[in-house]
Amino acid sequence: MKLLRQVLTLCAFIGAAVGMSSSMAADISKPAAAKEAPKVVVAKAAPQEAPKDLVLKGDAKCTSCHDEADAPGLLAIGKTKHGTVADSRTPTCTKCHGESEAHVLNAQDTKIRPKPERTYSGQLAPGSLPSADRVDHYFGIQGKRTDTPVEERNGSCLECHQKDAKRSHWMGSTHQARDVACSTCHKIHSAKDVVRDKRSQTELCFTCHKEQRAQVNKPSHHPIVEGKMACSDCHNVHGSVGPKLMKRDSVVDTCYTCHMEKRGPFVHNHEPVNEDCSNCHNPHGTTAESMLKMRPPFLCNACHTPHGGNIPAVMGRTIPGSATSPLTPTATSTGKSNININQGRGCLNCHTQVHGSNNPSATNPTPQFNLR
Repeated sequence: MKLLRQVLTLCAFIGAAVGMSSSMAADISKPAAAKEAPKVVVAKAAPQEAPKDLVLKGDAKCTSCHDEADAPGLLAIGKTKHGTVADSRTPTCTKCHGESEAHVLNAQDTKIRPKPERTYSGQLAPGSLPSADRVDHYFGIQGKRTDTPVEERNGSCLECHQKDAKRSHWMGSTHQARDVACSTCHKIHSAKDVVRDKRSQTELCFTCHKEQRAQVNKPSHHPIVEGKMACSDCHNVHGSVGPKLMKRDSVVDTCYTCHMEKRGPFVHNHEPVNEDCSNCHNPHGTTAESMLKMRPPFLCNACHTPHGGNIPAVMGRTIPGSATSPLTPTATSTGKSNININQGRGCLNCHTQVHGSNNPSATNPTPQFNLR
């Protein structure tokens, strides 16, 4: 009986030991299985937003890179006429610079991207200019270091602006014939275009026209330096049918827009006045009063033979030494002395109406001499 109880106790002990070992094996196998087959949770990526336009319609193609951090000056175009979104005529970036797919994609992933199709400045490194004979053709004040031809640069502007009557004569004009680019004078992306402001316009023109800079600083000049006039008041720099890029059909018509009193018509005309005001005047400035090219009598003597006090008609004589005419002026005779005529040697002392006279008299004084 005692032996049977010991056998049963041994069996119970063995069964308990086997149960504990199986449970421990199960607990150990769980983390091992977890390590062998971990569960991977894949998060769904949020949809990427398309880049937004900053200034112009469709400019995200460019401003996604050329933003305020990269080139803040470019975004100033929004403050110009070219940035008026409400105007259907407003161009886009690609309208002027071309689609430029090679520049946008940079398929070869180069450090320096390919250039846009049309560039207007700063695309050629100094020292890598194409050749000396192409400098005048390709390079201007604002168009330096670009190998885009002037015709192509201007063509992008003329697509819209040639329809304007003020620019319809650009082809064949002096500036066009001398390969001046629109970007030479205009700053498209600048909030303030210097050439469109009359207060600063002349300084830009003087960059090339240095002779006129010196003339307007002479004592007798139009109020250009004072800011009351600008080059565009008289000239149409985009071309005209008149000479010297005048806004009107002739020089005199342009001058008459301000100097109406010189227009006439007069009974007795001074022909050089009707022909060209610049026959006698230099409108940019001179050292003689009234912007005359020379002071009288030298200016007048360029066309008229000078006379002195010994002219019979001036002295009151009909024929020198004749019986019917006194040889010297008297109280009843007409005429002037040599001293009076030669005083100051100024033709305008007597010939006051040099632009034309309406004197109806045929004899006193003789009207064709523009005396009064």
